[in-house]
Amino acid sequence: MAWFLGIGITGVVLLALSLVFDGVLDGVLDGASGGLLDGWLSLPVVAGFLAMTGFGGAIVQGTTGAGTAVAAGAGAGAGLATAWLTYRFGRALVRDRSAPVPTGADLVGTAGSVVTAIPADGFGEVLLRLAGQPVKYAARSAVPVARGTEVWVEAATSATSVLVRPVER
Repeated sequence: MAWFLGIGITGVVLLALSLVFDGVLDGVLDGASGGLLDGWLSLPVVAGFLAMTGFGGAIVQGTTGAGTAVAAGAGAGAGLATAWLTYRFGRALVRDRSAPVPTGADLVGTAGSVVTAIPADGFGEVLLRLAGQPVKYAARSAVPVARGTEVWVEAATSATSVLVRPVER
């Protein structure tokens, strides 16, 4: 039973290392066996297999009094099931696609308000909503714009600044 516990503890240590050194060894064995094992030799999958094989074997041997071969077979079966679930869960996470990241081009045509007055020859600040979140940008305008004025974004001149014009109503 001590061997099984040692294998299980080794699996848990490998799992902890995979969390600490996330992605360091990813891709090392990509392409091995013609791509047949891609994803199956990732550190979390191997760690899950080892941990479940060890602890599953220890549980079977301790509770049933079965021999080492039977406990090893049961532990290996549980390890394979855990490795398969870990692989599938990892693939599902990789395929998860979130919404596209908003860019400066998404600001063009949006309305905002002036937070710091914009002089004719310099920068002021405007508060805009990007993806529903309030974001403050440096702003330029062809004409002076007072604080509190509603403005429209004409162009995103950089990642942190925009060109605006006052809204005429």
